Amino acid sequence: LAVSDLLTYAKGNGILATTRGSAAGSLVSYLTGITNVDPLLYKLPFERFLNPERPKAPDIDMDFADNRRDDMIAYAKAKYGEDKVAQIGTFGTLMARAAVRDVSRALGHAYRTGDRIAKLIPLGSQGFPMTIDRALELEPELKELYEQDEDTREILDLARQIEGCVRHTGVHAAGVVIAPTPLTDWTPLQIDPKTGKLITQYDMHAIEDAGLLKFDFLGIKNLAILSDAVERVQETRGIFIDIEQVPIDDQKTFAMLARGETEGTFQLNGAGMTRYLKELQPTTIHDINAMVALYRPGPMETIPQYIERKKNPRLIHYLDERMKEYLDFSYGLLVYQEDVLLTAIKLGGYSWLEADTLRKAMGKKIPAEMEAQKEKLIRGFMEFGKLSKQKAETIWKLIEPFAAYGFGKAHAACYGKVAYQTAYMKANYPVEYMTALLTADAGDTEQIAILAAECERLGIPLLPPDINESGTDFTVAGDAKDTIRFGLMSIKNFGQGISEAIIEERRTRGPFKDLADFLARVGSRNLNRKSLECLIKSGALDRFGERGHLSANIELLLTFHRDATMVATQDSLFGASFGTPTLLLPKPTGEMPLAEKLAWEKELLGIYVSGHPLDAHAGVASKATITIGQILEEPQAGRPVILPVLVQEVRTILTKSGEKMAFIKFEDKSASIEAVAFPKLYKEHGHLLATGQCLLVKGSVSGRNGETSLALDNLKAL
Repeated sequence: LAVSDLLTYAKGNGILATTRGSAAGSLVSYLTGITNVDPLLYKLPFERFLNPERPKAPDIDMDFADNRRDDMIAYAKAKYGEDKVAQIGTFGTLMARAAVRDVSRALGHAYRTGDRIAKLIPLGSQGFPMTIDRALELEPELKELYEQDEDTREILDLARQIEGCVRHTGVHAAGVVIAPTPLTDWTPLQIDPKTGKLITQYDMHAIEDAGLLKFDFLGIKNLAILSDAVERVQETRGIFIDIEQVPIDDQKTFAMLARGETEGTFQLNGAGMTRYLKELQPTTIHDINAMVALYRPGPMETIPQYIERKKNPRLIHYLDERMKEYLDFSYGLLVYQEDVLLTAIKLGGYSWLEADTLRKAMGKKIPAEMEAQKEKLIRGFMEFGKLSKQKAETIWKLIEPFAAYGFGKAHAACYGKVAYQTAYMKANYPVEYMTALLTADAGDTEQIAILAAECERLGIPLLPPDINESGTDFTVAGDAKDTIRFGLMSIKNFGQGISEAIIEERRTRGPFKDLADFLARVGSRNLNRKSLECLIKSGALDRFGERGHLSANIELLLTFHRDATMVATQDSLFGASFGTPTLLLPKPTGEMPLAEKLAWEKELLGIYVSGHPLDAHAGVASKATITIGQILEEPQAGRPVILPVLVQEVRTILTKSGEKMAFIKFEDKSASIEAVAFPKLYKEHGHLLATGQCLLVKGSVSGRNGETSLALDNLKAL
């Protein structure tokens, strides 16, 4: 009832929310508005959520639009009392890499010393963190460094001693605790030094041991994007969309996914997933749910079979007819955790508690426990299910690789719905949806570049900011509402105050007619040399004059602005109208070079908007074998590549033998990547490695330490 109340408040106050996890299997959750997924439609078993043999309090994970999560916590405090609600504290421990970096810094070594050692420590796998001892066994280069270099040995020996210790307190990403009496009756509290929020000094496990209920309030960016897109459609087109009620059989949406246009969708983007969606050609929401569940280590091996069976129904078969009841949506294949549990229950005679124990045992991957479960389940298949030993073992082989990473069916249905909703908005209202995406990622230059490339592919013009069309954030613009403008707040070093002042002036007295009108109407308190330069160089004043021309006459513009605002002040003081001074600029002598214009855009907007330096070499670009974006999406170590790039940054270092080599950051229109030029290549071509230089490079993909980069073989200037 408490969760139902929280979500009812969210819906009534325009806060987009959803729940995930096994709670969606509950009809009560559906009827009380906790979930928006009909458990009967998706055949979700209730008992995975709650059954008589699972006496713990029900665990319901709530997702909210991340920009409204604090509003929800504020509501909980207003409802239950400020002294009864707090966020849950966590303890960050020193993992191998962090321990090395901390020790190195404490000993006074240069940053790169600790960084080099830390990067030689491999990343741990899910649930199995890496340790320094294990890293020394696995990584020969680290072992060699440890044996030969005194500093490395000292750092690693000390790091071993503090590894695993608590390093700092933090705030749990989702956990909020609500107590029946003041929280101090149950747990010590503290102020989080970073955020100033009230947090518990017990972590989530101790909180539950103390007898309190933990609520999960998770902020999800995609829900904020969906909410923003819905608002923009209402604003620009006057169409109200109830995102919870959009039809789940929209052909436009499925056609878009089948074409592989997945950039910016929730859970469905990325090269691997996109490739599978193109092969699958999804036609129902069940296909989306299945892909959300299967696209992870282990179950991923089932995807090709799923695609084959969808395309050719004659391939669908069930190892036992009793499995048809719960495997019909997935063409007879095990896709979800619940499929494993139901197989153990229906064919092995397990109770729900025993089935849940099986799931946990498989998740932990403890050999002895797994062997005991295998024997028990196979015996159950034979005695209860009346299956032959061979068939019982065949079913076990299906279950075993799958269950450790198996995705809950109810969880998949919840996330599948959000994934579908994002795809629906992109397919039906692409301009508003892309604008919402860009706004959500404002400040993340690399992500903005990816989204700008997607806008170009969709045929949506992405234009520089404009004094009459831009809002504070990215804005849907143009008479037909078919273009996107950068927002005024997207301009670097351009303050919020001046942005809001310009928009407010426009709102109250209409658009600016010309440059003189703009300079006379915007008060001197906000518009100074720096902000005027930002407007000119970013393209926000393009409608009133060419950038180079305006920039060359900035002194004249500032003088005019000062005089015009002084006249406006006198008007209001004396009640007489002195009139706006006349603005006379010398005639333009010609347009500034595109390269300079692009450099200004890169500096102030983070990306090139009016074009790209590589556009001048389109003929060479067409010979490229791949883009940087494709390399990063599907990194294959050793893969040879040839591609045109722009140099972003260059960092040179000296090797032990005193030779120079370089680490370079390259970019193209799709993304950016690190590259390394070893001494021999640097000696020959190092002079070409200058920021802003366009090059054609030849090399191979490197996947060292889990980081994708390029090892260069050759390069030449374009």
